[in-house]
Formats: sequence, structure tokens, C-alpha cells
Amino acid sequence: MKLCITAAGKELEARVDARFGRAPWFLIVDTDTGTFEAVENTAANQGQGAGISAAQLVTDKSVDAVLTGRVGPNSMSVLQKTNIKLFEGVSSQDTVSQALVKFKNGTYSETSSAAGASPRMQGGGGRGMGRGMGGGGGQGMGGGGRRRR
Repeated sequence: MKLCITAAGKELEARVDARFGRAPWFLIVDTDTGTFEAVENTAANQGQGAGISAAQLVTDKSVDAVLTGRVGPNSMSVLQKTNIKLFEGVSSQDTVSQALVKFKNGTYSETSSAAGASPRMQGGGGRGMGRGMGGGGGQGMGGGGRRRR
């Protein structure tokens, strides 16, 4: 099987990058022989459409499956149309070689096509940076307190 693992670097000891479309590298590993090819993700720095372009890049490499942290709905649609299996949930704490061992041991389950069928109906589970837009912005104007005479 040709397995594409999203990575922060171009070697097996590089950390996994949990972002599919923005991962700088794709390591395409032959799970039978252990040989691999490092492919630079030329879509990673695009302003928009990085996921779709990344999915097309992976498709052009004739991979059988992708192992990553998370794939967005547009990328998922492209991968599903080309019958590429998708395995999500890999941690950026692992190296590519550690993720590969876990994959071979069956740690990751294939993402079902039903999960990607209606992305708008899925609950958001991201841990994004809060963009609190409160009026005070933490700059209290405190006018209260005790008045001294």
C-alpha cells in the first residue's frame, strides 16, 4: 500500500504535521517494503484552496491512503472522489516512523465516507486560538471602589 503521511520534514524521523493542506511535506511510504518518497507540498503556502490543491497533489502520486491529523471538507471531498482511504487522528507529537508503526498495528480507523458527506452537520472539535472580541479587551475602566475622605 502507498500511504501518504503528512510531515513537518522530509525524513522518517520528522514530526508528523497534523494539518493536511498546510503540511510542508508528504511522505509517501510503501508499507510493504518500507521505501518512501518525500514530496514537498507546494500548496502549503497558498492563501486559499490549499487543501484542494494538496489533495490533487496526493491524488497525482497514486496513493492508496492518507494518514493525517485532520482533513477539511473540501480536501475530503476530493480524496473520496478518487477512492483514497483516509485515516485521521495522528498526533504531531509522533514522528512519521512512530505513526507508521501505529498505523500498521491498527491504531487508526478509516474515516467513514458518511462523516465527510455533510461537513456542515459535523460538530467542531478544533482547539483554535480564541479571538475574543469583548468590548473591554481586558482593559478594565474600573471607576468603582471605596471613596476616601
